[in-house]
Amino acid sequence: MTDSGSVGLGRAAKVGGKVIVVTGGARGIGLATATALHKLGAKVAIGDIDEATVKESGADLGLEVYGKLDVTDANSFADFLDQVERQLGPIDVLVNNAGIMPVGRIIDEPDAVTRRILDINVYGVILGSKLAAQRMVPRGQGHVINIASLAGEMHIVGLATYVASKHAVLGFTDSARLEYRAAGVHFSSVLPTFVNTELVAGTSGMKGFRNAEPAEIAEAVVGLIAQPKPRVRITKIAGAMVTSQKFWPRRAAEALNRLIGGDHVFTDQIDVEKRRAYEARARGEE
Repeated sequence: MTDSGSVGLGRAAKVGGKVIVVTGGARGIGLATATALHKLGAKVAIGDIDEATVKESGADLGLEVYGKLDVTDANSFADFLDQVERQLGPIDVLVNNAGIMPVGRIIDEPDAVTRRILDINVYGVILGSKLAAQRMVPRGQGHVINIASLAGEMHIVGLATYVASKHAVLGFTDSARLEYRAAGVHFSSVLPTFVNTELVAGTSGMKGFRNAEPAEIAEAVVGLIAQPKPRVRITKIAGAMVTSQKFWPRRAAEALNRLIGGDHVFTDQIDVEKRRAYEARARGEE
């Protein structure tokens, strides 16, 4: 047997049979993650605010539990987790994946959109983490995986509120990890570069760096479940670039950002028509 085959079997053994909840599971990273985990034998449940799409995705995967989940509503979140535990058993892993990324300059961002980004990307993660930890800590085991972003370690023109939300997720997750590491409950962050999902519709990406694919994020989540650690960055090249900038003079780091197009990708280089449908949904206009 090859080394890669042994690794695959090892992960399957560690993931198979676990009860795993994925928020924002109707499409994109969430659906890719649910699919990968389901194939490895996990008992996966997906929730999403888009009830029609999550029901379609859940049925297509053959999942037992799937349905509407509003991560900003404590009753909705708690009820969904209760349903999962009634039907599948105690939750082993929560993947807080739900998030939105409207783009544009701060002065053009309506207050309602600012609040919506923070409610979903920050409060939803904190709420889900609390509800999961309340179940996991008494059992002495469990794992909360929060999908953050490399944007949480960067500064990006046109994404100020989104960037702030991901900085918050990283700070929260690391603090919770320290708070509960002695209780047997793990907290991890996944930091993707921009991923080829609807979140980046109508944008061209950073010069010299490829976008990641949803399957790569799914693979990272599988790896974290098999072997927990605080953070994983994707792609390795983008992650290394972002990490290394912490040791650069600020002017040099900002000059590189301008060189790769960071001042324009999410402002004046957007294909508005290609992005219109996503922006409407992300802003709650549908």
